[in-house]
Amino acid sequence: MSAVIQRLRALAPTREQLEANPWLRGLAPYLANPKLWHWSRRGVAMGLAIGLFIGFLIPVAQILLAAAAAVLLRANVPVAAAGTLVTNPLTVPPIYYAAYHLGAWATGTSVTAAVSLADPSEFWESLGSIGMPLLTGLAMTASFAAIASYLLVSQAWIWRVSAKRRRARP
Repeated sequence: MSAVIQRLRALAPTREQLEANPWLRGLAPYLANPKLWHWSRRGVAMGLAIGLFIGFLIPVAQILLAAAAAVLLRANVPVAAAGTLVTNPLTVPPIYYAAYHLGAWATGTSVTAAVSLADPSEFWESLGSIGMPLLTGLAMTASFAAIASYLLVSQAWIWRVSAKRRRARP
């Protein structure tokens, strides 16, 4: 578990990097709160849940929104920012494909054949028909990922602390 935490710390942006970001300058006074950088069970679990939720649901300005949400909810900012990296150019196509099919199933919408790029008017019409199932699927995926990650990180943290205490006892 400590290797995972060390890897997360290496991947997560530092306070200085976030404060130097021109998009985050407005949050700089709030980012000075040490609780937002502390590696606690609640802070890390909440930070990952926020990052995954925003990463799955919102396609733009993810790190900015995750940092703002982490500040508001008093979660670990670096973990929230790193959690948004679940969606990147390699993972977006399969995630959106699966989310569309999940949303189509949940809304009872029939799955659209292929979206053609040949005719622009047909493209926008096809895009309009996949919008609601895609948004529904992304919302379901984001909610499930956020809840599951919060519970899993909390349980893993509790298990790790319990195991350390058992080993420390004579």
